[in-house]
Amino acid sequence: MEEQQAEKADRPEPADDVVTTAHELDGLRYTATTGRVVLRYEKQTDGAFDGHKAQAEMFVTAYTASDADPLRRPVTFAFNGGPGSASVWLHLGILGPRRVDMGDAGALKPPPYGLVDNAESLLRDSDLVFIDPISTGYSRTVTGGKPKDFHGYTADIESVAEVIRLWTSRHGRWLSPKYLCGESYGTLRAVAVARHLQERRGMAFNGLILLSSVLEFGTMEFDGENDLPYPLFLPTYAAIAHYHGLHGDRPLREVLGEAEEFAQRDYPWALARGSRMSAAERAGAVATLARLSGLSADYVDRVDLRIEHVRFFTELLRSRRRTVGRLDGRFLGWEADYGRERFSSDPSYDAILGPFTGAFNHYVRAELDYSSDLPYETLNRDVYPWSFKEFEGLYPQVVDKLAATMRANPHLRVYIGSGYHDGATPYFATEQTVAKLAIPDELRGNIEFQYFEAGHMMYIHEPSRLAQSEALRAFVSPPAG
Repeated sequence: MEEQQAEKADRPEPADDVVTTAHELDGLRYTATTGRVVLRYEKQTDGAFDGHKAQAEMFVTAYTASDADPLRRPVTFAFNGGPGSASVWLHLGILGPRRVDMGDAGALKPPPYGLVDNAESLLRDSDLVFIDPISTGYSRTVTGGKPKDFHGYTADIESVAEVIRLWTSRHGRWLSPKYLCGESYGTLRAVAVARHLQERRGMAFNGLILLSSVLEFGTMEFDGENDLPYPLFLPTYAAIAHYHGLHGDRPLREVLGEAEEFAQRDYPWALARGSRMSAAERAGAVATLARLSGLSADYVDRVDLRIEHVRFFTELLRSRRRTVGRLDGRFLGWEADYGRERFSSDPSYDAILGPFTGAFNHYVRAELDYSSDLPYETLNRDVYPWSFKEFEGLYPQVVDKLAATMRANPHLRVYIGSGYHDGATPYFATEQTVAKLAIPDELRGNIEFQYFEAGHMMYIHEPSRLAQSEALRAFVSPPAG
């Protein structure tokens, strides 16, 4: 015990490890600050204050315009999801001043992958702060710390919120317009962080940017007893089937309209009726599901009208000996065994992991002058099992927090971006969630939706990237006059 205490006493106190570089993007001069920021928490021992103890080192990349008034210029804090994902996707996919040049579904470029200027970067209208949660990117606990202490709903919210509070205070930005941008699980995090900072620190935000949202886990958990996801995934299945030519020359919006109508009314009714359906009613439901999803009527009947998503991605093009992507159903993959029920890997994730990881590892060293021998954890599965102890017996959700945050701050605006071909966080599930928000009608105008013919990372589809970049720049820009 004495040796352990002596060893702990000999450890150097962690310090911020950041570097600053100057850059220019088409006439916009900006500064990049990159590195790890030490998080310290107030500790008490037997009810007495015991100082601020270093707990973790969070990796942050911040971009600030060189010639702007910091009190008038917006700042956007961004992170991805997972849990276990670094912020590299938003950073080098759409928001940052540099982006990956990787191609797209059906036209992927070979390695090594390139970087190009992002002329549509949100940096033109907002400063940017990219945050990698603990155990992602280069973020780690301090020596002797336990990573699992941060691998859970509350601890994750508190650590990300603390980085935002620190950065805002140190850079004098409390009176700047502020936005949070999250993708995937990062949307759940963004809502919870906004509520935490509003309640606990008195920090109000001007807007939330929610990309590929999951705000209510019950809408996407296929656990055998929960029938809610099946109808909510159906429009996405229809979109993917349409992309791969299984709806002939019908317009996509026409197919989606039919799928949405069936998903809202007759499909939930059929699932609830079960064996009480007549043979004709069941045959009608089977036929409609088969036609919309692109699957055979025999398959739909065999799975009792319940099409699980990974099984769908494996089954849809089985006759062609191909699988389709979960993150992005436009991507195609191969399997060694076409009799398997679930694919062995997601072809869309396989396609994008290398370009983003390779590009960032080059960029952070060659252009941002930050070097580390740690591996950059693009998506770290060691964070699992992720703790949701706060929701024991319930599906995790932040619908109540989003509603409470909007009611407390009626000026808060919400942008929601979804890809029709996103098989991880389906767009129709997001619509269902938002429709149930307990907010007055006059606040519903604060919410705007935008849809893309792409997947989870919709910005790898060039037309979607351009359209979304324009929308986000308008979202964070102050109103005219």
